Amino acid sequence: MNPQAKLIFTISLMLGTTITISSHHWVVAWAGLEINTLAILPLISKSHHPRAIEAATKYFLTQSAASALLLFSSMTNAWHTGQWDITQMTHPMSSLILTSAIAMKLGLVPFHFWYPEVLQGSPLTTGLLLSTIMKLPPITLLFMTSPSLNPTLLTTMAILSAALGGWMGLNQTQIRKILAFSSISHLGWMAIILVYNPKLTLLNFYLYALMTAAVFLTLNSMKVLKLTTLMTAWTKTPSLNAMLLLTLLSLAGLPPLTGFLPKWLIIQELTKQDMAPAATIISLLSLLSLFFYLRLAYCTTITLPPHTTNHMKQWHISKSTNMLIAILTTMSITLLPMAPMILTII
Repeated sequence: MNPQAKLIFTISLMLGTTITISSHHWVVAWAGLEINTLAILPLISKSHHPRAIEAATKYFLTQSAASALLLFSSMTNAWHTGQWDITQMTHPMSSLILTSAIAMKLGLVPFHFWYPEVLQGSPLTTGLLLSTIMKLPPITLLFMTSPSLNPTLLTTMAILSAALGGWMGLNQTQIRKILAFSSISHLGWMAIILVYNPKLTLLNFYLYALMTAAVFLTLNSMKVLKLTTLMTAWTKTPSLNAMLLLTLLSLAGLPPLTGFLPKWLIIQELTKQDMAPAATIISLLSLLSLFFYLRLAYCTTITLPPHTTNHMKQWHISKSTNMLIAILTTMSITLLPMAPMILTII
């Protein structure tokens, strides 16, 4: 892709995100989401492969439908209350339509079908954008409207997301699809606590984005897309593989790694809100996603391939150490002792 074109799309992506997260009026927020959608489409389809074009088409159709629903819910609310302010979403039917629209934008169950397919058809760097930056504006809108959302609907969607994200990721061999289902189950954790403590949702999103960025950039530097390729990746960069193992376990939420912090705080808050059964169910469902993280970790460092593989082994990659990967993997592993300081910040 032309560097000037890539620069324009990247700036548009940042602009759309900034417009949405700093807006107070529904139409401005909707415009920011549309700029985001249009900016990411060329980045998804830049390889001109039929699968990439299919992914871009699916993404465009689902995001357009979600944007139309979002505009419809805000218009209905304005019709009933006379308010276009995002924080004044008080009409119950508008809140339900808004929740459905943002769930479609994020890929929450039952609107999750587009997300693994789109991620599978995208390059790893675009997949990173789809998993992190593209989720920030919808989550911000949920954060701003959280007092008027329906807790029962959100809890149901959250538990279903944690279940399906873990269950459907079990038999995948494509790493991008595994990361897509991992994202769906993490969104379940964010949605379940949204009404009770919205700041915890944001904390969970920030830490998830940090760990996912570390995993995507590591896989991108090793040029790994399938589990079979991952099995032979240990020969290229053993130290990077060891860090990938720890980052994956952190993403699974194992103590004493960073990923355990949001899960711990969310379970604590749910228990305070007399939602111990929901906390128990979502904790047990996270064991499903733990299984495929462990399988990824096992393929990364512990397994040697039982037979010679058909693809060419890449024995060398660029020797220039990527500082960003080093910082992200270190933070993905070691932030748990800093929990008190993080909690005072939020």
